[in-house]
Amino acid sequence: MAKKKFVLRIDEETMKLVEKWAADEFRSINGQLEWMIAKALKDAKRSKSRKGKDNKEQ
Repeated sequence: MAKKKFVLRIDEETMKLVEKWAADEFRSINGQLEWMIAKALKDAKRSKSRKGKDNKEQ
């Protein structure tokens, strides 16, 4: 999977919270943000599984 770079503007307090959460989970900040976005997409049922099937809960 190719990854695309982009600039993210985020307020200082939110960034501190993300940094702390990432450290608590033994992830990089980038890894934490990727995990948060993937989880939000899955929770909103807007993501597809890697095998091409819908992520519908059974």
